[in-house]
Amino acid sequence: MLLFLLQLVLVLCDPPRCDPAFRGHCKPTVEVKPKCSDVPLSYCDDMAYTRTMFPNILGHKTPEDAESGAEYLLVSVAESLLGGACNPDIRMLGCSLLAPRCEKETLLRPCRTACEAARRRCGHAFEGIDMAWPYFLDCDRFFASEEEGCYDPLEGLRAEQDAEPVDSMEEAPPRDPATTMQFTYHTHAQMVGVLKRVEERCFDVARTYSVGRSTEGRELLVIEFSNNPGRHELLEPEFKYIGNMHGNEVLGRQLLIYLAQHMCSEYQLGNERIQTLINTTRIHILPSMNPDGCELAVFGLPDNNYGDDNDEEEQGPRYESWNTGRNNAQNIDLNRNFPDLTSVAYSRRRQKRHRTDHIPIPDHFWFGKVAPETYAVMKWIRSIPFVLSANFHAGDLVVSYPYDLSKHPLERNMFSPTPDDKVFKLLARTYATAHETMSNGDPRCGASRTDGPKGTANGAQRSSIAGGMQDFNYLHSNCFEVTVELGCDKFPPEEELSSGWQENYEALIEFMEAVHGGIKGIVKDEEGNAVKGARISVRGIRHDITTAEDGDYWRLLTPGVHIVTASARGYSRSMKKVHLPRRMHAAGRVDFVLQRAAPELDPQREEEEEEDEEDFHDRFDPYNQYERYALVSESSPSREERAEKPWWWNYFVRPGGPAPTWLLKHH
Repeated sequence: MLLFLLQLVLVLCDPPRCDPAFRGHCKPTVEVKPKCSDVPLSYCDDMAYTRTMFPNILGHKTPEDAESGAEYLLVSVAESLLGGACNPDIRMLGCSLLAPRCEKETLLRPCRTACEAARRRCGHAFEGIDMAWPYFLDCDRFFASEEEGCYDPLEGLRAEQDAEPVDSMEEAPPRDPATTMQFTYHTHAQMVGVLKRVEERCFDVARTYSVGRSTEGRELLVIEFSNNPGRHELLEPEFKYIGNMHGNEVLGRQLLIYLAQHMCSEYQLGNERIQTLINTTRIHILPSMNPDGCELAVFGLPDNNYGDDNDEEEQGPRYESWNTGRNNAQNIDLNRNFPDLTSVAYSRRRQKRHRTDHIPIPDHFWFGKVAPETYAVMKWIRSIPFVLSANFHAGDLVVSYPYDLSKHPLERNMFSPTPDDKVFKLLARTYATAHETMSNGDPRCGASRTDGPKGTANGAQRSSIAGGMQDFNYLHSNCFEVTVELGCDKFPPEEELSSGWQENYEALIEFMEAVHGGIKGIVKDEEGNAVKGARISVRGIRHDITTAEDGDYWRLLTPGVHIVTASARGYSRSMKKVHLPRRMHAAGRVDFVLQRAAPELDPQREEEEEEDEEDFHDRFDPYNQYERYALVSESSPSREERAEKPWWWNYFVRPGGPAPTWLLKHH
């Protein structure tokens, strides 16, 4: 009975429902249809149409919903974030979805073909900053085909671009590669964008690749120039430039960006000198070895400056501290972080038949604090048979050469030459004399300059340091490296970037051409097989170089007469007398054929002593200590977020809002 009464009460209290059979019970709900309205989003007010509709294609019900989303934020900062690449294409495509076109109270979808073309053209820009292609630019999901009645949101933009050459065709000035250069400091994203665009423009001779990542996850991006990019070619020497090892020394970084642009443009314009250089050399350019320090030095706190033109306080570089950003994000000076092989070389001086080449990395080095940037560059040096290199610094105006560490522990400014001192002096003079002002003896940096004649100096004589990169190159590999100090001002004003390029341009080119000095050749056995790892020795110089995978070698030498020997385990020696005249424009060709030696007749006196060391040289982090250290470091709470997320991540995260994980490439 009680249950019946409860059911009766519910029936009586239940409000009348809207039933067409019973008029007057309730008023039917009137559905309000969306109508066209003015485009309310400020970053979309230059679209070819003025009317839009909400909900939009992405499901935002109101303009306020659209403005508060990560999609609109990405559209608004795309130009700065991508370093000017694909502007305004990405913004306008995004606006065609966030504030879609509306005609006759009907929402129109943008064309799929426009989206696909933009993805082909702009995909590399997102890859350059380690960002996924935005989900809302999914060409199949949100765009329509022409049969469905779509429109091209970039049509007006293309019409303007097509019209410009027509209007100015008669007065178009000759194409000057320098006009494509922006003489302003580039963010890391902008630098990556420039290099990727150069690769795209000169795809037949240019290629970008990464040698690793910085402490904060920025890519250590290299651009390579070669007539066969991506491959080592027989007898073609390998050359490298490295900039920005100290993050606050920024001119070298900019010069290498400009050099990449210039080489691409000049190659396409038919510059015979540049074409010859690229066709006969494999050139590798790493503009920034310390991108974390550079971002801090140039743009202040990392990860929250995107070059917003509306923010006057953030428009220019920061000059607050001369030392800000010098070290990497772990506060490690990268030019003191390489293995100290110079001390090992000094300790061997009194040993009979001591050598100063291919010195193994001591095991104890791996138990210290090794920066990821150092680790990446060391692996890079070992992976390619580099012949010649320069790294760029600032604080003086001079080219210094090894050794960097004084040969006497109590004398910090003692001349400390390598066995190849004459070669290094010749290489240093090549850059210094081609520079507009370096060799004129003008002491621009005051009393601190201790350089020798013509703008060159021995590194240890200037300032003795241990763990430098140029000593590591010379003592561990075949590569001869010098350090170019580009001027007294570590951080010159942007107005001086153009003059800095003009002062260094000829020197940059001539130094690359110097890789073709000395001799080169191939070492084979009697059956014509390449002999890998054969030693090329020069009488009077206690420093050998070794042949590469295909048996080819390059040995930088000064003009004159040299006695050159090729040797390898299990083979008899082969010796040749070589005369190198002055003003040679190409390396002399000197090949060797080695004959097999019977074990009892194999006369290599030092072979037994060398065997263990040569095997030891091939060991790299044998105890996997670096990876263990990196794992411990990355797992610490203070670094966990930074290790997992790219540098731009925090800009898109809003407190209390959903995390835009669709931005992550590996999500």
